[in-house]
Amino acid sequence: MSTLQNTTASSIIFLLTGVPGLEAFHTWISIPFCLLYVTALSGNGLILFIIITQPSLHEPMYYFLSMLSTTDLGLSISTLATMLGIFWFNAREIGFNACLSQMFFIQLFTVMESSVLLAMAFDRFVAISNPLRYASILTDLKIAQIGAAIITRGTVTLFPMVMLLKRLSYCRSHVLHHSYCFHPDVMKLSCTDTRINSAVGLTALITTAGVDSVFIVLSYVLIIKTVLCIASPEERKKAFSTCISHIGAVAVFYIPLISLSFVHRFGKQAPAYVHTLIANAYLLIPPVMNPIIYSVKTKQIRKTMLQVLHCSMTKK
Repeated sequence: MSTLQNTTASSIIFLLTGVPGLEAFHTWISIPFCLLYVTALSGNGLILFIIITQPSLHEPMYYFLSMLSTTDLGLSISTLATMLGIFWFNAREIGFNACLSQMFFIQLFTVMESSVLLAMAFDRFVAISNPLRYASILTDLKIAQIGAAIITRGTVTLFPMVMLLKRLSYCRSHVLHHSYCFHPDVMKLSCTDTRINSAVGLTALITTAGVDSVFIVLSYVLIIKTVLCIASPEERKKAFSTCISHIGAVAVFYIPLISLSFVHRFGKQAPAYVHTLIANAYLLIPPVMNPIIYSVKTKQIRKTMLQVLHCSMTKK
C-alpha cells in the first residue's frame, strides 16, 4: 500500500491555491493584483532605465538602488505567471521541477533584497561618517564585487535547501496553500521525515535575513552616533534626510515579513483567505513601494523621472 501512496518527485503535480473561499470573485480580485504588478514592473523598470541612461546618477548610491530595482523586478516576475494564471484561467497545476524553480528564484530574490538593503546601509554609513573617502572606498570595482557576492551568497545558501526537497516522498494531498511555491508549504506535504529540511531552511533564514537585519540596525546605530557628533543642526538634518528613503525600503521589506510570521504563528484561527492575502502582499509590497519611496524622497530620481515622463509626453 505504501508503494502505491508514494509518488516519484518527477511525476508530481502540485495544485496552487488562489484565495480560499473567494474563488467566485477571482476575476475581481485579479484587478488590484494586476495594478500592483503593473506598478511594480513599470516603476522599477523606469528607475533602472533612468540610472542606466543618466551619467549624473552613476554613483554608488544609485548603483545600489539599481540592484534593489533588479531584485524587485525578479521577485515580481517570479510570481506573476502563477498568480494571475490562477485568477484569470484557474490554472492551478504546476509540475514538481517547475515548482522548485519558482521557489528557488522567489527565495533568491528575497535574500538578494535583504543583502542589497544591508549594502545600502553600509553605503549610507560610509557617506556620512567618511564623506571625503566615500568615492575611494566604494569604487565601481568594489560595488561589482559586492553585487557578485550577493548573488553567490544567495545561491550557495538556498540551493541545498531547495534540492533537499527532491529526496522527500509526497504521498499526501498535493494541494499547496499559496498561489506560488513556498518552501514550508511544499515540505508539509511530504510523508518523509523533514527534520533535515526544516533545519536547513531555518539556517538559511537566520544566516541571510536574520544576520542582515542585525547589521542594518548596527549600521544605523553607528550612523546616529556619527550624526549626533555633528555640531550644526542643518548638517544633522541633511545627513538624516539622505537615509529616509533607505529606512522606508527597510520598513516595507521587514514589516510584511514579520507580519506574515506573526499571522502564521498566532493567527491560526483566522480565515484561510487572510493568510493567503498577506502572503501575496508580502511579495508585492516591496516591489510596489520601493520605486514610490525613492521617486518621492530622492530629489535626483524624482527630477530625472519627471524629465523622462515630460519628454515621452512631448514626443506623443
